[in-house]
Amino acid sequence: MVQKVLLFGDVGIDDTIALIYAYLNDDIEIVGIVADYGNVSRDNAIANVLYIRSLFPTQEVQDIKVIAGAHIPMTGEAPEYVPEIHGEYGLGPITPPKKHLSNGISENFFEVVELINRYKDELVIVNIGRLTSLASLFILYKSLMSSIKAYYIMGGAFWVPGNITAVSEANFHGDPVAAQVVLENAKNVTIIPLNVTKYAIATPQMVDFIDQMGSVHIVKVLLDYYYDFYKKRNPTIQGSPLHDVLTLMAVYKPGMLSYQKLPIHIVQAKSGIVRGQSIADIRPYVNLEDMQTDEAVGGKIHRIAFQLDYQKFYIDLMSIMTGERFDGYAK
Repeated sequence: MVQKVLLFGDVGIDDTIALIYAYLNDDIEIVGIVADYGNVSRDNAIANVLYIRSLFPTQEVQDIKVIAGAHIPMTGEAPEYVPEIHGEYGLGPITPPKKHLSNGISENFFEVVELINRYKDELVIVNIGRLTSLASLFILYKSLMSSIKAYYIMGGAFWVPGNITAVSEANFHGDPVAAQVVLENAKNVTIIPLNVTKYAIATPQMVDFIDQMGSVHIVKVLLDYYYDFYKKRNPTIQGSPLHDVLTLMAVYKPGMLSYQKLPIHIVQAKSGIVRGQSIADIRPYVNLEDMQTDEAVGGKIHRIAFQLDYQKFYIDLMSIMTGERFDGYAK
């Protein structure tokens, strides 16, 4: 069964690869894209989305709604972009053609409500960027948001190193207020944290094969740029971590990840190492089964991914991105 997905993203390189993956995947139907600030500015994220959409001339892709999301976090701070990781437009060294830069998309955020009303309990929301736009929907339309089938959120780092501070991951760190609003109000949430996404690696050999066999030839340009950054930061890394692709995979490949349900809290510090830290309550004397509600001392209970079956990830990624069967290739 095809899964309808409303995607929220601060469209950098791994978000862009996730979009390409979704467009190539017959089991995922993207019904709308909310482009937010984060890795790049909101306007540059919109230009990215429009450019990538232009590479897929099918009517189904051309009809996908592109919606302007948040351009600053709920904390009110000016966002800090990371062109050294993702490029100015989230496309590495690529600058979209001018026609995509003057995109004509105005403040059309209300169109998210139209999409939710249209699909309701058929719809899965996947958030692979900062959570500001999603949090705004819970503030404005809380009852409407209860009709969503499920939420999948890329974010957090539980007892593993963060990628912004020692303990904090970028999406939660960029707007911890929004992250807490979402996790306090959303139901049926699955969190895909760095614990698993750091293992969702595309090696240079995999990227070269995708380039040879696949139909979207900017993938290698994007992931080579991405990998150059990661190699400088960590010379031992074996490839590019596809955080956002894994989050989309989780929507329709439940056996790829192993999960645990735990109460979660996001640290609201304005600055410092712990800002945006994701804390899960693992106290053995907190009996979750006996609780009458989803509330616990440590926060609301959500499902967190803790282990990745890399062989399944490899087979799915390579099969979708190349159009070839990869069951016999996985090692």
